[in-house]
Amino acid sequence: MTARRQGALPPRTRLVHIGPHKTGTTTLQGAFHLSRRALAAHGVRYAGRSRQPAHAAAAIAGGTPVHSLEAPSTAHWEQLCAEVARAGRRRRVVVSSERFANADTDTARAVVDGLGGERVHVVVTLRPLLKILPSQWQEYVKTGHRHAYVDWLDGMLRRPPYDRPTPSFWRRHRHDELVARWAKAAGAENLTVVVVDQNDPLWQLRAFEDLLGLPEGVLQPERDGFTNRSLTAAEVEMLRLVNEELARSRRPAAERKLVREALVRELRGAYEPGKDAARIATPAWARRAAAAVSAEMVAGIRNSGVRVMGDLDSLVPAAEPAETEAAEPDGDEPAAEPRLPVSAVHAAVAGALAAAAGSP
Repeated sequence: MTARRQGALPPRTRLVHIGPHKTGTTTLQGAFHLSRRALAAHGVRYAGRSRQPAHAAAAIAGGTPVHSLEAPSTAHWEQLCAEVARAGRRRRVVVSSERFANADTDTARAVVDGLGGERVHVVVTLRPLLKILPSQWQEYVKTGHRHAYVDWLDGMLRRPPYDRPTPSFWRRHRHDELVARWAKAAGAENLTVVVVDQNDPLWQLRAFEDLLGLPEGVLQPERDGFTNRSLTAAEVEMLRLVNEELARSRRPAAERKLVREALVRELRGAYEPGKDAARIATPAWARRAAAAVSAEMVAGIRNSGVRVMGDLDSLVPAAEPAETEAAEPDGDEPAAEPRLPVSAVHAAVAGALAAAAGSP
């Protein structure tokens, strides 16, 4: 177990949180956005005007922000750099976007230089790969991908060089290499890994308060409004099938994006899945493969010289009892078709049709 508290970074620090995706970034960014006034009272500025500077991060590191048809541009990045520079020497500044995790080594160096050079301290948040796999696949489906989960896992875990159909996955989630790239850019002494505590959802907020010298409780999660709940297996399968139809229709990319996002929005608004709703299930062979990769990543991070808050060993799943694995099919047999209430399907389709009708 590594220390859960490390002490505050210097007052002039530019704390650059790079995610990666699916490591509690939505909760963290929502808490920073909600607490801007309280943060300012303690000498901390949260950069950007919205939940995260997605366009600025995408402009330099690649990717396309969701929920927006505006393309990232160099101007977005330059505006963010100028804002951080104006914050002054004594004020701490926080910049958070998981899109920075897309950066290669040279781009990571450019991010560090642009946001303050020697003042920059990079923070990487991590959660178990086994939790990330279904969550990240779901996000890919939300952006238009059409591969079934088992097929996607096959490409990521069993088919070297493991870069099809989504090359960005291991760039983001080979966490030892992610840490190494950014440690090279900022210096190992200027990088902290924060391991999410699966049993304490608020601990990640407390860790950032510690890094920023904030009193406990300044960062609070959003209670209402924005939601980023995971979709059920049935919801994702419905969206995946819609993606196949959208691809066949050859409609403009912007229109397809509107339809997908309207469908997801309406599903979330009209349907609150019960605890018994089927979730995305990772087969036994993929769990074993993920455990092996996780062990390699933890060893690499431990030897990297960066500081760690939280329990690195918690990122490696415990070995499953033999009887548990034996009870599951170990091949690629499709699971039973998930079910979705008709009312939820109606709301989602109606929203998607409305979005399509209103598109140019």
